[in-house]
Amino acid sequence: MIFRRLIALIGILVAAPALSGCLAIGVTSMVAETAVRTTGTVLETAGNVGEAVIKTAIPGDGEDDEDNE
Repeated sequence: MIFRRLIALIGILVAAPALSGCLAIGVTSMVAETAVRTTGTVLETAGNVGEAVIKTAIPGDGEDDEDNE
């Protein structure tokens, strides 16, 4: 039992340098994805606020009055 754990630990220590690049790429990808999602959320919120401001500033129900003639 101890021998198996020791072999597994040695295997992990041998593979760690090879995996460190993968871990760095994975962490970078995760940070980039989080930044993009955060930026998207901020832009969507700003768009919703802008739309609400426009709807408040322009009176009416959004339909053209000329169509009723």
